[in-house]
Parts: sequence; structure tokens; C-alpha cells
Amino acid sequence: MLRRRLWLLIVCLLLGGPLQAREWLVVGAAFPQVYEQGENGQFHGLATDVLRLLAAELGDELRFELYPWARAQRMVELGAADILVGPYRTAEREARFAFAAVPFYQDRMVFYARRQASPRWDGDFASLAGQRIAVVRGWAYGTRFEAARAQLQLDTVESVPNGLRMLAAGRIELLASNQRNTRAPLAELGLDGQLVQLQPEFDVQRGYFAFPRDSAHAELRERFDRAFTRVVEQGLLARLAAPLEVEVP
Repeated sequence: MLRRRLWLLIVCLLLGGPLQAREWLVVGAAFPQVYEQGENGQFHGLATDVLRLLAAELGDELRFELYPWARAQRMVELGAADILVGPYRTAEREARFAFAAVPFYQDRMVFYARRQASPRWDGDFASLAGQRIAVVRGWAYGTRFEAARAQLQLDTVESVPNGLRMLAAGRIELLASNQRNTRAPLAELGLDGQLVQLQPEFDVQRGYFAFPRDSAHAELRERFDRAFTRVVEQGLLARLAAPLEVEVP
């Protein structure tokens, strides 16, 4: 231990000052239980818990910021931010981002409808012909949904709460969303009794951390993957997710 401290001191002197920690700029939209900012300004959720654990292990620092989803994606795509929280993996996104080696959470993709006017849904998208369905701008809904998109009548909304309000008002017949993102706004809007989740789910999507694809972030991606893989293998991810009621792969 003494030799290690002496070696670090020598390195610091040779570099002309103390070793500087790498700061990660982490961006994303507000994802319930995954990435949120409280009224006190503090960030919390599974993503922040995981990233704080990894940053402490790697000796780096973190700066969390919230943006609209499209802007957060663009920042990481351009290398203006280091880590994007929570994107599902698609072929289109793989061309824009470098995804972490393994996901850190998963969502069940489902439809919501009015309790008294639920259309027939048996898992076959053909059964939804003629139904107006709201989708959230910038979301990925899975390969089955995307394959059926051309035969569906879709309206784009800016957020889950907007979609829930439209659904309750009868302006659409269905809202395509996921359980995790919908539970809280459904309760906050007092619509629990009016709107219901349909079965079966139409997909399960896994969420990742993603990085810029440029060479400047190659080292960060490699260090991150090594450390995060250990966290998953040691069962730490599952232990962090359990009290937050976030489902992990």
C-alpha cells in the first residue's frame, strides 16, 4: 500500500499536479424509477444508482441533466454528452449510438384503453384495424409493432400524460406505452378507475446505457462495460432494482 501511494505521488508530480477525475455528462428524459430529478434538484432512480456505483469504482465524477428525449439522444449522437440513459436497442439507434454490452432494465409494452370501451385485443395487430392509437414521440415499441405500423392508425403525442388525457377524453381508442412509465401518471391524473391495461403485452423491451460512437469515447465504453458486467454478475443490479420495482433482465 505504501509503495502504491508513493508511486501515485510520483505520477502526480511528474504530471505537474493532482490526477484529474473524468467527468461523465449523463443525459436523458425523465423515466419513472429509472432517471428522475426530485424537487430538491437531486437525481434518483436505478440509472443514477448504477452510475454512482460505477463512477466510485472507476474514480470518475458524474453530472446529471434532464432534456426532452429527442434532444438528449441528439447530444449523445453528436458527442456533446457522454452517456444516454435508457434507450431501447434498435437497428436505427445502433447506427447512432454505441450501446453498453448488457441492458440494465426491461419494460413490458402494453396497450391502455377506456374501461367501458375496450377494443378487442388478442395479440394480433390486425384486430386493431380502424382503432386510433397514440404513440409517444421518439419511442421504440419493438419489432412486432414496427412491422405492423403501416396497418395501424397512429397519432403521435409528446408524453404519456398527454396520451392518457386524450384516451380519457375519447380522442383515441388506445395508448401504446409501457407499465413502468404509465403507473405514476395514471395515478397522478386520477384515471386509475377509467383506464385499464389490456392483455397480453405486445413486447418486452430492454433498456441500455448508450454512448457516442466516436473514438474519443472508446476508453469510457470499455471501462464502463467491464465494471458494469461485474455489477450484473455479482447480483448488485438486481438488488438495486428491487426496492424501486424496476424489472431487470
